[in-house]
Amino acid sequence: MNADTLLDLEQRLIEQSQPFAVVTVIRAAPPTSAWVGAQALVDGEGALHGWIGGGCSRAIVIQAAGQAIRSGQPKRVRISNEQMTPETGVESHAMPCASNGAMELFIQPTVPAPCVLVLGSTPTALEACVLAQRVGLRVCAAASVTAPLAAAGLQRVMQGFDAQVFNTVAPQLILVATQGDSDEDALEAALRSTAAAVLLVASRRKAETLRDVMLARGIAPARLAALHAPAGPSIHAHTPQEIALGAVAGLVTLRRELELASAEVAQSPLACTEAVPDLPPCESMASVELPATRYRNPVCGMLIDIASAKHVLDHGGQRVYFCCDGCKIEFERQPEKYLTSALVSAHKEKS
Repeated sequence: MNADTLLDLEQRLIEQSQPFAVVTVIRAAPPTSAWVGAQALVDGEGALHGWIGGGCSRAIVIQAAGQAIRSGQPKRVRISNEQMTPETGVESHAMPCASNGAMELFIQPTVPAPCVLVLGSTPTALEACVLAQRVGLRVCAAASVTAPLAAAGLQRVMQGFDAQVFNTVAPQLILVATQGDSDEDALEAALRSTAAAVLLVASRRKAETLRDVMLARGIAPARLAALHAPAGPSIHAHTPQEIALGAVAGLVTLRRELELASAEVAQSPLACTEAVPDLPPCESMASVELPATRYRNPVCGMLIDIASAKHVLDHGGQRVYFCCDGCKIEFERQPEKYLTSALVSAHKEKS
């Protein structure tokens, strides 16, 4: 896949509001088939498009790109068995290939802005739609009367208030700005949706009344915790434009808080791969076939999906799977060595 094709794919994913990450090789030490400047794209489904080296590094790159997409933060990744001083901000992995080359990559994620659903066609709702788009949010709307929303340039406008219909656009946040037009129905549908948070344009007194109504309608107290009312910070607003400004400030605040929480989860120690071990992995990590659809390559020790293994060999009555050409060639040179090492490792794991 050449650079023009990758750019076309990027543009298509952006237009479709799909997440992806661009991976660029910034260092390559031989022997490796990658080169500085080589690029690939990893989409939200974990498919890799382009070329940034052989099969040994593929699983590591896809995993790291997935973490970058989830956190929304770029990262540097080093794949090497070289003895190097740990560097802040560089995620290190052992080079699983028998070639023992080294490479470093920069991963830049592109994550579409979250979808915000504005309920209502009041002047405040219309202003909120405009302001939310100006701060980079993807905006859809729903209302009892949708005609006033036609000129707002929204991605989608829905008639009425139905939680199942709302979920078809997967809103992260919902702003209820009905202000007297079917408030109860709109708020109930918002709370029954999958949105992470619901903001309500209302006074504190009206908000408390609506909370009681929601409890009477069967909304669980735990779900009511997702309701933020009044919407946004107090800016002593009076006009619809000012009220919308405060509400959109609340949307921005919640968006960033949710992104920060997601980034902390994605970058937690439980989500990261261990640093490069002291010994090369090809003999120290090998083991035998795992149950289900995973198999540990006896040469490099990397777990691979059986269905996507690049090479399969039958040796001594058992089937052996490989992630790349290099591991297959190395195995064919000394098959008994790697099979013996695999059996020893398997025995240690069971004991």
